[in-house]
Amino acid sequence: MKVLQVVSVAFSLRYFIGDQFEYFAQRGVSYSVACSPSEQLSQYAEEMKFKAVPININRSISPLQDVASIFKLYSLIKREQFDVVIAHSPKGGLIGMMAALMARTPKRIFFRHGLVFETTSGFKRKLLIFIEKITGACANNVVNVSPSIAEKSVRLKLNSPSKNLLLARGTCNGVNVSKYKRNPALPRSSRAIIGFIGRLCRDKGIVELVEAWKLLLPEFQNIELLLVGPYDERDTLPEETVQFIQSCSSITQVGEVAQTISFYDQMDIFVLPSYREGFPTVVLEASSMELPVITTRNTGCIDSIIENSTGLFTDLTPQDIAENIKRYLTNEPLRRIHGKNGREFVTENFSEEIIYKEIETKILK
Repeated sequence: MKVLQVVSVAFSLRYFIGDQFEYFAQRGVSYSVACSPSEQLSQYAEEMKFKAVPININRSISPLQDVASIFKLYSLIKREQFDVVIAHSPKGGLIGMMAALMARTPKRIFFRHGLVFETTSGFKRKLLIFIEKITGACANNVVNVSPSIAEKSVRLKLNSPSKNLLLARGTCNGVNVSKYKRNPALPRSSRAIIGFIGRLCRDKGIVELVEAWKLLLPEFQNIELLLVGPYDERDTLPEETVQFIQSCSSITQVGEVAQTISFYDQMDIFVLPSYREGFPTVVLEASSMELPVITTRNTGCIDSIIENSTGLFTDLTPQDIAENIKRYLTNEPLRRIHGKNGREFVTENFSEEIIYKEIETKILK
């Protein structure tokens, strides 16, 4: 079976597909990936043994470039005669599904990883919803990566409900629970470390998290905020937030990293105060590492924990984020119980084995 994966940037391949390349290659699937050219694409193609096809797929709206990309992708699909084309949202989804429809690919799968328009308004919001509807119309099936994404997709009529798929309880790729496992032999810091992994931007709630940190510092001196991830160049943080992150002695900011396990292993509490997600893989990874999680009730996030069992829900205000962090800081037994429950929750519902069987039966058969 020949399968083409379409993404905008190579960075997302590790999270959207990851170990699937090896798992399904052993089962006779031949993968190609169409993606904007980069050194990262070439390196990952060599590592995971797939064929890389560099095609410019801009994340921003660029009509002339987008039309050119659609026709380049159409020519590739027509020439290679792929059995399945899988495209990932938002721009990779639009370009991939339109090109696959033009080439009459028999199986066209769109992965809806989130709803970008949730944090926009006006004309831009209407345009992004329209793009989602066009993409959904071109696809045979739409994989919504969480129950809350699926519910909103139906309510907003983004595609025919009959096209919707959900892999088990959600996610696109699952978690390698054998890999994301806490190392009990690791020396613990004398500080309580509260961690975040992801892009540093407004949509991830970093502004509110930093303001919450300011509220915690007068009461707790022996704490550290560990921020792992790059500053987002599009959804930029206010300058005063960036300056505080860089000047505060109790905040450590790490840029983009190749692996995150060693950073999870340093943490005592994981926080994702996000405005929107598809399904936050970082929450599942943190839970697999037996970390208690604080996140919001927003799209995607609401599906990622069990309240008062694997984590705590917070309102997106500095005061409530600070109160939830404080609750864990002052109750270590609760942290341990929620962390243990979190690993069980992930193992039973979101392991790679479970999700890959779903992909095999619902998408590739």
